[in-house]
Amino acid sequence: MRTVNQTVNQTVNQTAKQAGFTLVEIILSLGLTALLLGLLSSGVFIVADDWNRNSDVLDKSLDQALAALQIDRALHGAFPHSYTNFDTLGREIYFHGEDDYLSFVSTVSPQRSPGLTVWEMYSVADEGVYLSLVPAFSDNPTQRLSESEPILVLENYTAEFSYLYQDLNENRLWIDEWLGEEQLSLPLAVYVHFVPERDFEDVNEELEIVARIKNNQHRSIRPTTNTGF
Repeated sequence: MRTVNQTVNQTVNQTAKQAGFTLVEIILSLGLTALLLGLLSSGVFIVADDWNRNSDVLDKSLDQALAALQIDRALHGAFPHSYTNFDTLGREIYFHGEDDYLSFVSTVSPQRSPGLTVWEMYSVADEGVYLSLVPAFSDNPTQRLSESEPILVLENYTAEFSYLYQDLNENRLWIDEWLGEEQLSLPLAVYVHFVPERDFEDVNEELEIVARIKNNQHRSIRPTTNTGF
């Protein structure tokens, strides 16, 4: 009888020990699983954060490229829009170009609106390149531009402009000013250089546009310079 009791007790003790060891294993397994899940979650979070950051950079680059493409198309569609100067009663061509400012009339509109559109571009320090758009009628659009609301199209950029000129000897050179009221025509081409501001040189890339203007002369106004190809 004692032998049977001893055997039973021994079996029970072994079973309890085995159950206790299995419980420890389960606890250790759960702890390791939780640790691995925590590491995996951290890794997923880091990857997702990098993805979102790269996606934001890509979206910004695409926005910049699209803005430059729109400006390029507008310059290719530049039109020698004329209006009457009521002080002189003479006809003038609307095109105002300096090294840091450009305003012209184009057949291209971002909204694909019918008719002609006046484009105006300039830079503001520590902000970027601004664009204003107004419809072009038969008058001087300067007043409408002053009343329009400019749009920041290239943040943290500076715009530089040059204009292709051809003299009477057919020598071509880039100049930093073109006034349609004096030249009575448009330049042969416009060069636009968008330069990242100093603090953003590592983030933004330089953008360049060289747009040839085919329709650079008015059909009834004779230019003051040789601007033909």
